Parts: sequence; structure tokens; C-alpha cells
Amino acid sequence: MTAHIVGVASRFPPNYYSQEELTAVLRDTFWRQHFTNVARLERLHRNVQVEGRYLALPLAGYQELDGFHGHNEAWIQVATALGEETLCALLDQTGLPPHEIAALVTTTVTGVAVPSLDARLMNRIPFSPHLKRIPLFGLGCLGGAAGAARVADYLQGHPAEAAILLAVELCSLTLQPEDLSIANIIASGLFGDGAAALLMVGQDHPLARPGQPQVIANRSFFFPETERIMGWDVTNTGFQVVLSADVPEIARTHLPPCVDTFLAQHALERSDIACWVAHPGGPKVMEAMEEGLGLEEGTLHLSRKSLFQFGNISSVSVLLVLQETLRGYHPEPGSYGLMLAMGPGFGAELLLLRW
Repeated sequence: MTAHIVGVASRFPPNYYSQEELTAVLRDTFWRQHFTNVARLERLHRNVQVEGRYLALPLAGYQELDGFHGHNEAWIQVATALGEETLCALLDQTGLPPHEIAALVTTTVTGVAVPSLDARLMNRIPFSPHLKRIPLFGLGCLGGAAGAARVADYLQGHPAEAAILLAVELCSLTLQPEDLSIANIIASGLFGDGAAALLMVGQDHPLARPGQPQVIANRSFFFPETERIMGWDVTNTGFQVVLSADVPEIARTHLPPCVDTFLAQHALERSDIACWVAHPGGPKVMEAMEEGLGLEEGTLHLSRKSLFQFGNISSVSVLLVLQETLRGYHPEPGSYGLMLAMGPGFGAELLLLRW
């Protein structure tokens, strides 16, 4: 397998708020009458180590939304506009005309649309009418890595073509104000909104050039009987978060054997990986990954930076880390990297990169 990574673009809604602002609004607007331990709310929000987040709507707009329908209609409107902006930025950056894109994979877990998001974008951007559309739903934080892997799989069979992965997540539109569970309180301080798009080409495409990182292999891992680790309960009011406290322990114990098995298939070890592109699930998850994988301090600094600046944006976040990696990492030819994420299932997705 060889699929070249040509470029990554990201865009965010215009509404940015500091963590202190968001905590204050949640405390005073939604939870003061129901949540007696306000200090605990503030402590949980501090502990996720997020400086601030972009939101799909201005803060006042969330109080005007009515039920699942209202939230999902807002998702369709904002996700379509943000997806268009992100795709146009990527195409401008790489210089590739829209009609030359052969396949478009979209991933999200924060809204539902039929026609799907990719079809709506076909009416805004002059893609070929023969574009292969592949909408993915339900992968959550796994979606960025899994989507990139599926694009690479496609390009293995179509080496002269170009394909795009678009991830759009508007996590703020899933907030359940009546849910006082610890999982929902943590989620209200952890998750943000944004979009990212990744352009990849096959080895025979004109944009495939020396020096670009290439996806040379990928592997999916599924952990049986872990359905309640992460996901949604779909209720009358929308998506209610399922977020188990066991996620860090799974990262510590389940992920290292997956990494070792995958690398061994390519005659590699952890020490051969010069660059780790990891989804920033949260501070405890990253600490568990570092401990379980035996990574040196600072190895996941770009993941921590992304979490601090934007929060966890589900499938988008690992693409933001990849974008920052491409901007600042200039390895020797032949160096290896590993892109990875975990998410609902529960499972992991790994991609082996080579420069």
C-alpha cells in the first residue's frame, strides 16, 4: 500500500470562548438550579486542560434550540457551511480542481442528514457528478484515523486517483442540559467544534512526490464486549453521551499490544517510530498512552497542544495533529510515523506512515 498525503486544511466556526466563559454559562444558565456541587463542575472543567473551544453557535443561540429536531437542523446548516469552507481551503492549498477528486469520504458523529453531508456539498462545490461518496457515521473519535485508512485503502486500488477525507464535528450541539451525569459534565468541558479535510493521492497521481508522508499500511483493532465504553444513547432530546471511566485503562493495557502486533508485521518496533500522531482523547488518556507505550515525555506534545487550544473535536482532532505535524516535522527520508486513534466499538485504528 502506498497513498501520499498531499495536504490538510482545517476550519472552525467563528464563535470562540474561553473555558472560563463556557463554565460560567453552563453553571449559571443550565445547571445552577439542578447541580448543587458547583465547585465540582468547575474542577472537572479545569481538569480536562482545555483553554477554550470553538462553538457552532453563539452562546445565546443554544437556548433557542428545541429538541432533537432543532439541534439537528442547526447541525445540518452549520456543518454544510463549515464543510464547504474546509474543502475549498484544501483545494486552494493543493491546487487541485474539484472535478479531479475521485472519491469523498465524510465522517461525523454529531448530526444526521439524509441526503448526507457529502451530497449537500456536491451542490455547493463543482465536483464531478461521478464522484464516489462514502459517508461514515458512528466512528466518533476513531473516525479521523479510520477515515484516512479507508481513503488509503481506496487509493491502493486506484493509484492514479485523488481522494479526500472530510471530518466535521459539532459536539456542542449534542449537549444534554438535563443530564447531570459525570460523563456529561466532563463532555461539556472537553469537546469542541470544527472541521478538517485531508487530501491523499495514489502513487501514480501527478501530485505524488518524493518527501511527502505516505500511508504504507493500516490495521483496525476491535475490542469485544466494549459497547458501553464510548458512544451515544439516542434519546428524544438527542445524543446522550456514553463515556466510561475505563477509557484510560484500555489505552494503557489494550493499545500497546495492538501497536506491537502491527509494527511487528512490518519488521518494526516502537523505537523505530520517529513521530506519533495521536488523537488527543483527554489528559488521562494521553498519560495512559504514554505510560503503556513507554513513550518519552513530550512525544505527544502536539496532541496536548491541540487539546489545549481546541478541546477534543472527535474525528477532527487527529487530523489537526497531523496538520501540525506536517507543518513542523522535517524527518530524514525513510523515517516512520504512526497515526492512531481509539473510539466507539470500542476499538483502535493504526496507520503506518513513511517519509
